[in-house]
Amino acid sequence: MTSDALAELRAHRPSAPAGLRERVRLIAGAEPAPPRRLTWRRSLLVLAPAAVAVVALGIAFRGSTGPQQRAVPLTTYRAATPTRAEDAHGAGATSQAVPAPSGKRLQDYEAYLRLRVRNGDAVSAATQQAISIARRLGGFPLSVSVANGGREGDATITLRVPVGNVQEAVARLSALGTILGERVSIQDVEGGVNATDREIARLQRRLRELRAQEPTDTITRQIRALTAEVQRLQRNRANTVRRARLATVSLELTTRHAASRPGGHGSGPLDGAWTALRWIGIGLLYAVIVGGPFVLAAAAGWGVWRISRRRAEARLLETS
Repeated sequence: MTSDALAELRAHRPSAPAGLRERVRLIAGAEPAPPRRLTWRRSLLVLAPAAVAVVALGIAFRGSTGPQQRAVPLTTYRAATPTRAEDAHGAGATSQAVPAPSGKRLQDYEAYLRLRVRNGDAVSAATQQAISIARRLGGFPLSVSVANGGREGDATITLRVPVGNVQEAVARLSALGTILGERVSIQDVEGGVNATDREIARLQRRLRELRAQEPTDTITRQIRALTAEVQRLQRNRANTVRRARLATVSLELTTRHAASRPGGHGSGPLDGAWTALRWIGIGLLYAVIVGGPFVLAAAAGWGVWRISRRRAEARLLETS
């Protein structure tokens, strides 16, 4: 009986009037659209931590690749921080001890000093003292250039001193002002001199063989060419030995303060922050490039889902 009543009710289901259906349709169309689930802010919140994580992993991986091999340069470089070349008691304090030249091998020894003095008058006075120091140590000035403008001034001096006195020369010169920088370059030339000696000996043996033969025009030309070559090698050897016996000391005097090196690492407290921001920016760019297609695909899928849902709702209203 109950099932018959339900069947009867379903068979005579009342239908909504056309006016009511139109009103329901208008109300559904006037409803505000649901908030978007995927916005650019939410995407940024997702991508930023991912980028930071990528950068952190990259830095960690870069730092865990093991110790890198460092090439040993032929020159020895040492930069000094600005420090007054006098101690608290007024005694002459030198820069850190420069490397000693070899007493058994020939070396091309070069030293560089950059000093700051008070004013232009001090530049002129320090220039005269530097020349006097070189002469007292058995050397001489190779070139001198002074630009004095009163309160400001600069000077560039190149001195040649016996290599055995180069440490004493640097110690005395460093006491003329405030050390802004220093550099020492040592190049061994003993091997080159030995190779030249062997080549000269070989050519002289060849000359003796040619002179023992019957002289002809060809042999005479060969003897002249070999003799000229031997003389050239002997001159080069003598010049190399002469240079090795005298060290070159380059001295710069200035009234200016030490300038920071452009692009140098560790020159300011914000260098690390700028480096981190640069890496974060690179990580964000990679995240956008890699994750962009996935974001676009998700947005397209969400749009298709919204359109299909609205169409389903419209069909439901039409069948009601």
